[in-house]
Amino acid sequence: MKIRVYYDDTDAGGIVYHANYLKYCERARSELFFERGKMPTAGGAHFVVKHIDAEFIKSAKLGDMIEVKHKILHLGNASMKLYQSVWLDDTKLFEMNSVLVYAKNGKPIRIDEEMRDFLTSLHL
Repeated sequence: MKIRVYYDDTDAGGIVYHANYLKYCERARSELFFERGKMPTAGGAHFVVKHIDAEFIKSAKLGDMIEVKHKILHLGNASMKLYQSVWLDDTKLFEMNSVLVYAKNGKPIRIDEEMRDFLTSLHL
C-alpha cells in the first residue's frame, strides 16, 4: 500500500512522527481486506496486536510517497506472526514483527477456515 506523508503526519521537525509508522502498518493490514472486498472482522472476531518488535531505521518527510509491504511469517491456530516494512523507493525506513491474535469477545479463538483460506491466498 502506498501512502503520501501529509503535514499532520509529521512532528515539529518535519519528519514522520514515530507512532505514525504503526498507523501506516495498521492501515495497510486493513487495506489487504478492503481491496479484496472483505472486512478485517468476521462474525465478531478480529485480529488484535499482542506484541510488536519495531525498528526505526530512517525518517520519511512531508510529501514523501512511502510503501508498506507485508509478509506472513507464521500462521498458527489462533495467531499469526507478521513482518511489515515501510519503504521510500529502495530505502527501508521502518520494519516490525508483530504477533496478531484472532479474538472474539476479548478472548483468543481458533482462526476459522474462511479466514485461514483468505490469509493463505494473499501470498505475502
